[in-house]
Amino acid sequence: MQWQTDWGLRGRMALTMFLLFGLYIVFIGVLAVSFDSIAVVVLVMALFMGAQFFFSDKLALYSMGARKVDPDEYPELHRSVERLAQQADLPKPTVAVADSRTPNAFATGRSQDSAAVAVTTGIMDLLDEEELEGVLAHELAHIKNRDVMVMTIASFLSTIAFLVVRWGWLFSGGRSRGGQQQAPVFVAILLSLVVWILSFLLIRALSRYREFAADRGGASITGRPAALATALTKIDSGMEKVPKDDLRGQSEMNAFFIIPIRSGFVGRLFSTHPSTEKRIERLRQLEREL
Repeated sequence: MQWQTDWGLRGRMALTMFLLFGLYIVFIGVLAVSFDSIAVVVLVMALFMGAQFFFSDKLALYSMGARKVDPDEYPELHRSVERLAQQADLPKPTVAVADSRTPNAFATGRSQDSAAVAVTTGIMDLLDEEELEGVLAHELAHIKNRDVMVMTIASFLSTIAFLVVRWGWLFSGGRSRGGQQQAPVFVAILLSLVVWILSFLLIRALSRYREFAADRGGASITGRPAALATALTKIDSGMEKVPKDDLRGQSEMNAFFIIPIRSGFVGRLFSTHPSTEKRIERLRQLEREL
């Protein structure tokens, strides 16, 4: 395999983290003033971030109902992952399977040494061997590019801002001597809303580009862009046949899926992924180049 570093992706990841870092320095400062304790704010955020960073892979697998599987249980899946990981010069990740009709797959983990690749039973039933390997290679490309870790950290920061927006009013019950409600708390809630919106947009911009990068990387690993293109077509069509209740239950993992779960016009507008048509078009172009 001839792996080429995607400097466009690395630049976008660095820019996203730099902008988020600056945004959250201001965010923490306003929260500290609003809630009158910088030590408590920093401690709480540090604890949450530590838990998210070290347990993100387990939380992601748990949220999808995925479980680690042994080679004896899914020998062909393990063989494919091991071979593709060797071709990508990666340690073999943990292999997990989710008992779900939704045809999907995702990668998670804070580093290449602690990564996991999960697939659903639905995607294994839908795709043939070459197509499934194309999907697995796409997920391994995410691990190779290290964008899973960046997305995990960025998503955590966005989640903190959302929680302040949602629950910050609980800290506004007290009143000042003049009988006015505590204005700083409402300022913190308003700023948190702005931070959440900006984080939301930054994460989606990065996520859409990283999918193109993972498609290219996956094609480099297998040498078969057409297999991944066919897999994307099948998965996109397969999503239409899955009950909406099943889709809603898994939509929170959209940014990590190979194909996002879309719901209505707004869901497509703020999608974490580029359109399947554009991804297939680029893969077909790559196939012609090869």
